[in-house]
Amino acid sequence: MAAAASVPVRVCHQEIVKFDLEIKAAVQDIRDCLGPLSALTELNAAVKEKFHHLRGRIQELEQMAKEQDKESEKQALLREVENHKKQMLSNQAAWRKANLACKIAIDNSEKDQLLQGSDSLRQRKTTKESLAESASNITESLMGISRMMSQQVQQSEETVQTLANSSRTILEANEEFKSMSGTIQLGRKLITKYNRRELTDKLLIFLALALFLATVLYILKKRLFPFL
Repeated sequence: MAAAASVPVRVCHQEIVKFDLEIKAAVQDIRDCLGPLSALTELNAAVKEKFHHLRGRIQELEQMAKEQDKESEKQALLREVENHKKQMLSNQAAWRKANLACKIAIDNSEKDQLLQGSDSLRQRKTTKESLAESASNITESLMGISRMMSQQVQQSEETVQTLANSSRTILEANEEFKSMSGTIQLGRKLITKYNRRELTDKLLIFLALALFLATVLYILKKRLFPFL
C-alpha cells in the first residue's frame, strides 16, 4: 500500500522539479530579453502559466502528505512541500527582478531611439502599459502564494494551540500529584508523631504503675512490719 502511494508522490515531485527548472529558464530568458515588447509579453504569459501548474502540483503534494498513514512520512512530505513553497517564492522574486531589468533595457533602447529621431513616444506608452499589466499579473500571483502561506500559518497556529492545551493539562495533573504528595507526607508525619506519643504514654503508664506498686509495698511494710 505504501509502495503504491509513493508512485503518485514521486510523479508529483518530478513534475514540481520540472516546472521549477522551466520557470528558472524562462526567467533567464526575460532577463536577457531586449525587446520587442511582444516578446516580453509572451515570456511573462508563459511564466505565469508555469507558476499556475507549479502551484497546483505543490497543493497536490501537500494533500498527499496529509493523507499519509505514517506520521514520519507525513512530516517528511510536508517538509518537502515547505521547501517547494520557499523555492517558488524565490522564483517569484527572481521573476520580478528580471522584469525590472527588462524594463530598464527597454527604456534604454527607447532613449537611443529618441536620440536617433525615431518615433518612440508611442512605443514607450505601450511599454509602460505592458509593464503595468505584467506587474499586475505578478502581484496577482504573489497574492495567490500569500493566501496559500496564510492557510499554512493558520494550520500551524491550530497545531500550536493543541500542543498548548495538552501542556496545560499535563501541568494541572502535575499540580494535583504535588498536592497528593504533600498530603501523603503530612499523613506520614502525623503517624510518626502518634507513634512517638504512644511510646511516651506507655512509658508514663509504666512509671505510674511502678510508683503505685512501690507505694503499696511501702504501706504494707509499715503495717505488717512496723519495727523494721
